[in-house]
Amino acid sequence: ALVEAEGDFDSALNALRKKGLTKAEKKGDRETREGLIESYVHSGRIGVVVEVNCETDFAAGNEQFRELSAKVAKHIAETNPADLDALNASQLDGKDVASLITEATATIGEKISLRRFARYESTGRVATYIHMGGKIGILVELSGGDEQLGKDIAMQIAAAAPIAIDRSGVTADHIEHEKEVLRKQALEEGKPEKIIEKMVEGRINKFYEEVCLLEQKFVKDPEQKVSAVLGSVEVKAFTRFQLGEGIEKKQEDFAAEVAAQMQ
Repeated sequence: ALVEAEGDFDSALNALRKKGLTKAEKKGDRETREGLIESYVHSGRIGVVVEVNCETDFAAGNEQFRELSAKVAKHIAETNPADLDALNASQLDGKDVASLITEATATIGEKISLRRFARYESTGRVATYIHMGGKIGILVELSGGDEQLGKDIAMQIAAAAPIAIDRSGVTADHIEHEKEVLRKQALEEGKPEKIIEKMVEGRINKFYEEVCLLEQKFVKDPEQKVSAVLGSVEVKAFTRFQLGEGIEKKQEDFAAEVAAQMQ
């Protein structure tokens, strides 16, 4: 690059940068299922979880990738973007976030993308918990309580994966689907139809205990329910991100790929 720029260092550097960005643009349609979930909490009042994706777990362990993810999480806490579009358009270190992501793609050599984030700002307490080095990330808002309680509830959500705080948060469609599954199970077990509905109602109560945070057994002491651990403290909201969940894995036809390369 220096030879082509006739010894002009800045021109050579700019040419290399442009070449890297061009390569980054060509990675636009690549699949990103790996990466990590990063979190940030400010003064126990503002909290963020963000999922940043890349192509391989090797790149996810890259120090530059981790630093970028942490910087984005803090930036979200400070600027409160409305959505991903607003986040990508916002300014960080003198550039828009989208440009920083493209530059990181060029430098690290894999497609990098911001997938989703959640941000809570509370008059009570906000807590986060990152599990398995960034595979699962939790953000929870409580009406009060100390730092340890916040961590315990976040760990509970990571381990037990509730879908709602209490029964009112479980949708009617979800319940009807579960009832249909339970009816089929009861029929397959040979239960008389006249008692199936009563059985279903009983099993639905068990279902609530599994999926509603307040009714779950506390993972650190199964003799207690989460509601007892909380006492007078309320859970206002929670978010649970699991890396790559909901992303369909692209099916590769390796035979066709090899045949195409041979041609």
